[in-house]
Amino acid sequence: MQKDTTYDYIVVGAGSAGAVVASRLTESGKHRVLLLEAGTQGSNFFWSRVPVGVAKMIDDPAVNWCYSSEPDEGSGGRRIDVPRGKMLGGSSSINGMVYIRGQAQDYDHWAQLGNRGWSYQDVLPIFKRMERFDGGSDEFRGRDGVLRVTHTPRNKVPLLEKMIAAAEQIGLPYNPDQNGATQEGIGMSQVTIAKGRRQSTAFCYLDPARARANLTIDQGAMAESLILEGKRCVGVRYSVGGVTREARATREVIVSGGSINSPKLLELSGIGQADRLRALGITPTHKLRGVGENLRDHYSPRMKFAITGKNLTFNDNARGWRLAREALKYALFREGFLASTSVPIRLYFRTRVGLETPDATISIAPFLYEMVGHERRVSKRKGITMNVNVLRSESTGSIHIKSADPTEPPAIRFNFLSTDHDRRGVLAVLRKGRELMSTSPLKEVTGEEIAPGAHLQKDDELLDWVRMNAETTYHPVGTCKMGTDPMAVVDSELRVHGMTGLRIADASIMPTLTSGNTNAPTIMIGEKCAGMVLAAA
Repeated sequence: MQKDTTYDYIVVGAGSAGAVVASRLTESGKHRVLLLEAGTQGSNFFWSRVPVGVAKMIDDPAVNWCYSSEPDEGSGGRRIDVPRGKMLGGSSSINGMVYIRGQAQDYDHWAQLGNRGWSYQDVLPIFKRMERFDGGSDEFRGRDGVLRVTHTPRNKVPLLEKMIAAAEQIGLPYNPDQNGATQEGIGMSQVTIAKGRRQSTAFCYLDPARARANLTIDQGAMAESLILEGKRCVGVRYSVGGVTREARATREVIVSGGSINSPKLLELSGIGQADRLRALGITPTHKLRGVGENLRDHYSPRMKFAITGKNLTFNDNARGWRLAREALKYALFREGFLASTSVPIRLYFRTRVGLETPDATISIAPFLYEMVGHERRVSKRKGITMNVNVLRSESTGSIHIKSADPTEPPAIRFNFLSTDHDRRGVLAVLRKGRELMSTSPLKEVTGEEIAPGAHLQKDDELLDWVRMNAETTYHPVGTCKMGTDPMAVVDSELRVHGMTGLRIADASIMPTLTSGNTNAPTIMIGEKCAGMVLAAA
């Protein structure tokens, strides 16, 4: 074992939030920070740089934890893939790059649950400060941040114009900024892509900070446990290449392992449900009932429709010699299919009368894909794929370790479709997708409903199809939730209840799901945590 090394702060996990925390804590030069990351790759990993590379990384254990869930009723007894980034930038380095904050009501609800400082008006300045975006209103959008956010071009795929026109026919107007005053309507995705390159937190936050003398980054570092002295966290025990190391923090340890690895590390350290830990041979050091509970995610079946006509989908240009042409276009101009998000257009809408804001979404990929072994490839058949889901899922599950071995993946139990709210919601979204595709001018180019298939019409038939086919949208949150109730793990300052010297900053602290992709809110959490840590220094 190496001689102990001491820092002011230790950040565990260099992901969407952790990279932000480490970057901000080292800006002034006053504080020595150790950043631990299990992954070994950085922002220059080729498939991470190229936006279309998400298809190559989603099953790659070199940059992905490649977790899977436990079988349960909501998934028809299946295991569901749970990809999580395992490299600098975490999931911001392997995700679909969609940038959506969610709705003001999401954050106001957090504040109403007792989390002071987390209302929309509290977090809006943080969102504005972190982003650099050329559109929208100054009231809502940031211009000078380090995170480059861009708009997906509207005119690149002709089919999308037909979708916009059809959506307007069913009461969903075009929304030029779904991160602005309202989320409702159909709009082009905003993305963390600029000049054909992914804008991960590794690229935007860590790369500019790497030369700082007060920042040490240890990669290939598997966190094994927190070092506790009574109710104070004083460091981290971790291993690199099988060699155990210890590092001490004179001020604080900030855990940013994400919704799966953060509760895992707490439980390995004896923080959690005492009986559960004793059964695994772990001595409980601090009882917290909520560790690993309150897991939520967006459960999303993929609807698929054939499209007739030429040059309307990416299937036309992402195969054979046309793909070579796209590769050349990317190499020369950083444009085209390879420089794009896979889901360039999205709808937010209300599934029933009486709702104040949207409660459901449809994200549209203008192509069909197929699995060839473990690899996702663009299909020969022309069509579109719709990811559909309710925004604020009420089904909750859990994530808990299965042993005291830090290398063993935890048990992930989603418990999807366990509430009437979620079952009714997903049925409404499926039918909205069908309504869109049967509306002019889209219906004139819509062929067969490939999935779920027009023969499935009854509620129970559709729900059975969802159970057997749905995936997540890779938005796990809530397993170390923020709050004041008995199941809360952290307070509104992100300090672990009953502990000193220990905070958590990642999507695990979200009390509830935000209305959309979770990467932007997670980066905001990293920014807000860093500000609170520095204010307490």
